[in-house]
Formats: sequence, C-alpha cells, structure tokens
Amino acid sequence: MKGRRIAARILFFLYIVTVLVLCFGQFKHAPSVPWTIWGIPSDKIVHFCMFFPFPILAFLAFDKYTRTPRSTFLFSGLTFLVGVALAFGTEWGQAHLTTWRSGDPLDWVADVTALFIGTLIVIIWDLRKQK
Repeated sequence: MKGRRIAARILFFLYIVTVLVLCFGQFKHAPSVPWTIWGIPSDKIVHFCMFFPFPILAFLAFDKYTRTPRSTFLFSGLTFLVGVALAFGTEWGQAHLTTWRSGDPLDWVADVTALFIGTLIVIIWDLRKQK
C-alpha cells in the first residue's frame, strides 16, 4: 500500500505540473483544432479534461484520510475547494501575469464542472469502498 500511495503522490504532483505548463505555456506551433466539438467550444472540453482528474488523483494520493462517510465528504469537499482555487488561480494568472494568454470565466466554469463531476465520482467510489 505504501508504494502505491507514493506512486499516486508522484503522479498527482506530475499532474499539477502538467496543468500549470498547459495553462501558462506558449504554444506558437500547436496544431489547429476545430472550434467546436458537438457544439461545445474545444477549449472548454480541454479545460474539462484538464481538471476532471484532479479529485480522482488527489483521492488516490491521500485516500487514507477517508475511513468514514463524514471524512469522505470533508476530504472531497476540501479537495473540490482546492481544485476550484487552482482553476481560479490559473485563469487569474493567465489574465494578469501573461501577455500571451487570456483568462476566460467560461474556462473556469468548465474547470469547476469537471471538478464537481470528478468529486461526485470520488464520493460514490469511496462510500462504496467503505461498505
């Protein structure tokens, strides 16, 4: 179990670094993608995909703190709030700390939606694990 937890924490750290690089990197030679996918702007889908794993990876890295339903809800709520703060920080940082990126409130909405769905999955998963 300890080896799995260490690997999960390393993966979680690498995930955070990857999100920061994707949010603040300059990608001048990135390939062009369609503007919408099923009517949804592709950048919103990218934001959803970037933040969906956050609660799941956090749970895998720190699940030893969720031994009761109460602790599951507390941990998941805290994880959700940390993810929301990270999402807000990346959008704020793009708008105020870079000249090559812009902050978009709808990107933040996509991030929070992904965090919410990921958090619900973690809650259901952990409550089932406890039974």
